[in-house]
Formats: sequence, structure tokens, C-alpha cells
Amino acid sequence: MPDEPAIHARGVTRVYKAKPDPVTALGGVDLDVQSGEYFGLLGPNGAGKTTLIKILTTLLLPTAGTAKVAGFDVVTETAKIRRVINMVSGGEQSGYGLLTTREQLWMFSQFYGLANRQGWRKVDELIEITGLTGQKNQKVRTLSTGQRQKLNFARGLLNDPWIFFLDEPTLGLDVSAARAVRELIRDWKQAVPGRTILLTSHYMAEVEELCNRLAIVDHGRILAIGTPDELKRRVQAESVFELELDQLERGTAALTPLPGVLSAVVPTLADGDRGDDRQTVMVKLALADDAALGGVVSALAGLGASIVSLKKSEPSLEDVFVELVGRGFEDADASTDAARNGNGTH
Repeated sequence: MPDEPAIHARGVTRVYKAKPDPVTALGGVDLDVQSGEYFGLLGPNGAGKTTLIKILTTLLLPTAGTAKVAGFDVVTETAKIRRVINMVSGGEQSGYGLLTTREQLWMFSQFYGLANRQGWRKVDELIEITGLTGQKNQKVRTLSTGQRQKLNFARGLLNDPWIFFLDEPTLGLDVSAARAVRELIRDWKQAVPGRTILLTSHYMAEVEELCNRLAIVDHGRILAIGTPDELKRRVQAESVFELELDQLERGTAALTPLPGVLSAVVPTLADGDRGDDRQTVMVKLALADDAALGGVVSALAGLGASIVSLKKSEPSLEDVFVELVGRGFEDADASTDAARNGNGTH
């Protein structure tokens, strides 16, 4: 692969013709994904994630802008790109249900240009890797949803892609099957340094678990890019801890003057929680950084207070999303679904 970013996009735009007005699915996307990264696109349904992947995998032409994958242009060098990439989507139904798992994979090996003997060897290797040994002679139409998605992964790996595009790969899977798919993804990427994955999802926990960096996408635009921790710091720069103490006779006044302590408060009890039986004191601390916690612990010991429990409170990617788009993730899903149903676009 050329010594360039795995993915390099500038001003990528896609406009669909629709009545009464054209619909902009992508509104000028700039994106760089480095070789070896596990990069995620997080956004609600209809945000433009799939449109971007289709352009990067040469399935759709951009209306404007430029994009390169593995150093090759998505418009003029499609054949070169297709030799080094592959794509798996959630819920896809590729192939023929009358074939067995092994026969189906061999058929795709021929599409990818593998020699007969090499194709069978690769098929059997991937059947074992994806845990489909027990289903290798089973008709594809009889496979469960999770087994079928494993088959899709095996198909996607037949050409040994250098860049793997995953579009909602765990869509519709139960918890166990989704976990198995994520393990397959991790194992494949870690096996060879430099392999690159671009994952789209609207499952925040999945993106946070897997991705080194991610972009939050909404209405065809990238709103923010960074590591999960970097994005979370957008909504909470300070370190927040919740402490449960056996007692705090002098109250929080003894804590607020300490170096690095931004605030120390005793949270108000929620309605209906009288706390008559509470034998401990809850304190919420906002610190300039984690290192300031040591001084607080020492000060509490000097006051004769013991820490019963300590928990760090961190924002979630949901908090980041609300900060960026002004609404929750489920609300965003609902609004984009309504817009899509209204104009007939995807």
C-alpha cells in the first residue's frame, strides 16, 4: 500500500435529486484515517455514514470533492482500490441460499480471482477462523442471523483486504452474536500490523469499545473528530469524583481551599429520598486533574474521615453528542428517520 493515509478525503459532497428539493447526504466531508487505525463514524440513522462508505468503496460517485483510498483516487482508480479493500454491512443477504457455507465462500473466491486450489484452502481457513466449522456443509438459508453475519465476514476477508469497511456490522444481532463479531474484527486487525478498519455505527458503546479515534456525524457533516477521551473532554474538562465518607464534621469548607480542588459539594437528595437512615456523607468533587485527588485523600485523613467508596464520574459519548447537536441520540434517530421517510432518500 502507498505510504499515504489509508483514507484521505477533502470536501466530499453527495447530493441526491429529489422532489421538491435536492437532498444533501454529505455536505463537504474532510477526513484522514491513518494506516493501522481503527476509526469509527458515529451518528444516527440517515447521518450520511453509509453514503460516505459507498463513495470510499467506489460504489457511489461524489458530487464534488476528492477522496483517495490507499493512495488511489475513488473516481479514476477504482480497480486499484477494489484490490486492497473489502466491505461488510449489517443484515446483508449476499449469495445463494441453496449453496452450503463452504460452496458459497468458494463461489466468492472465484469472483475475487483466487485459483481453484488456493480458493478452497482460503475458504477452509476462514471457516475455521470465523467459527463456522459446524455449519460448513449447512445450507446458507438455514443459518441463523449471527452465523450468516460470520459468513459475510469470511466472504469479506477472502481477498486479504488491507482496508476493511464495516457498515453497521452488528445490526440486528443479539448480544452474544454481536460480541462474537467484534472479537472477529479485533482478531483480524491485530493479526497483521497496518490493517485499517473504518466502522460506521449508531451503537455508541460499540464505537467506544473498538475505535482508536472516531468522528461524530450528523446531517452529512462531521461535527467533531478525536479519541473517545478527547471528545469527552469537550463536555467535561475537569476530573469529577464521587466520594462516600464515614463522616465530615467540618463539611466541604476544609476541602475547597486545597490545590486543584475546583469545587466540593454535598449533592441534594432526590425527591422521595429522605436519607434518614444514611450513616455516611456523599461529596462530589471537581478537580483540575486526577493528580489533585492525592491531596484531598491526605486532607480527609487529617480530618479523621475515612473513605467508604470512591468513584470517578465521566461523561459518555451520549453527552458529547447532545453537546454537539443539541438533542439526544434517540431523538436524532427519530428526526432523521422522519426526514428520510418524507423525501424518499437513504
